[in-house]
Amino acid sequence: MRGWRNRHGNDRQTQKHGAGLTRDPAGLPEPGRLSLLDVIQLATLGIRSRRLRAALSTLGVAIGMATLVLVVAIPRSSDAALLARLSALGSNLLEAEAQPQNGLAVSFPPDAAAMAARIAPVTAAAELGNTRAVVRRSRLIAPATTVGLDVLASSANLLNVVSGSMAAGQFLSPATQRFPVAVLGHQAAASLGIDRPATVDRPERVLIGSRWFTVIGIAAPMPVTSDLDWAVLVGWNAARVDLGFNGRATVAYVRADADELGPVSAVLGPTLYPPAPGLVNVTQPSDALAAQRASQATSSGLLIGLAAVSLLVGGIGIANTMFVAVSERKQEIGLRRALGATRRQIRLQFLGEAITLSALGGFAGTTIGALAATGYALWEGWPPTVPAAVIGIGVLGATVVGALAGLQPATRAARLPPTEALASP
Repeated sequence: MRGWRNRHGNDRQTQKHGAGLTRDPAGLPEPGRLSLLDVIQLATLGIRSRRLRAALSTLGVAIGMATLVLVVAIPRSSDAALLARLSALGSNLLEAEAQPQNGLAVSFPPDAAAMAARIAPVTAAAELGNTRAVVRRSRLIAPATTVGLDVLASSANLLNVVSGSMAAGQFLSPATQRFPVAVLGHQAAASLGIDRPATVDRPERVLIGSRWFTVIGIAAPMPVTSDLDWAVLVGWNAARVDLGFNGRATVAYVRADADELGPVSAVLGPTLYPPAPGLVNVTQPSDALAAQRASQATSSGLLIGLAAVSLLVGGIGIANTMFVAVSERKQEIGLRRALGATRRQIRLQFLGEAITLSALGGFAGTTIGALAATGYALWEGWPPTVPAAVIGIGVLGATVVGALAGLQPATRAARLPPTEALASP
């Protein structure tokens, strides 16, 4: 029997059996020990008997965990899509723009693209020139209605240099450079009410200055060089003949070896405008996308803070639930103590119940958040990216919150005297 040990002694049991069993010095049997399975069964007893209360208690934790997964996974998916897009477009593009001086326009010398192409690490160069002309849909439309649309003279290789594409029609070519034809940016076409290029049965034309230009193409959106979405592009020679363009570029786009972007940026200003290199603003268009992602990361940090607050509120809700459970189950506590349960076992029971509640909320929240983030990424056409570490940290964090929330109620339950607990109504 438990509680009896083989001892050498001269009491009645020893005299009767020769080398019998004696009780512990306290005269009581050893307390039973709870296995892990026993602890789990006791921890889920209150949850299974009060399912609605348990569900409401875990709701706050679930909301916090779902929010945490969403605000981490969605930016990760967006970043993956951005990196894929930059890889396709290339992050080795530089833009050099002439800045006005004392309110006067500054332009590069003729053949600015050819000058930039002579820089050793440069692999391709294109140029744009602002014609200062006004574009309209017809003569009946006031010029002020198309403010924001720039008419730019373009070199024939611009689309290749900026890694753009055409939504419809064709881009300018050396053969069309001297003809009155135009290519519309994505937003410029929408502003002018043109959804397709000219055909034989449906000529599409725009009035630029006092000359009609036939629309031969509409460019697709350009995520890196988004300014071109609002531009009307015409041939370099046609701009000089029909629009009075002076043939001097105001913007140059340069492709260079990725490892040499810094040195190329340093010499691009003196190359394009030797009299005043400081008036040449050299930028990397992909940096704008990186800055946009940085601002979104700041917003994500704020949302993570809100998720932490929601998790804290959920933990307070679980603590409140456990205090109520201790008050309602005093007779159960007293009965178990009277039958031999130790304070440690009572503490384990209620602490395990709080941890189970919080862990269930964490698991449900991370699952919902992962599914929602995956669905949103697929909706946006992004590669779904749900970091496994976030899910693991979320469930672990919820478990820790449950342990902290249930510690005080469990300690209170363990300290209840059996007689007082049994006498409670």
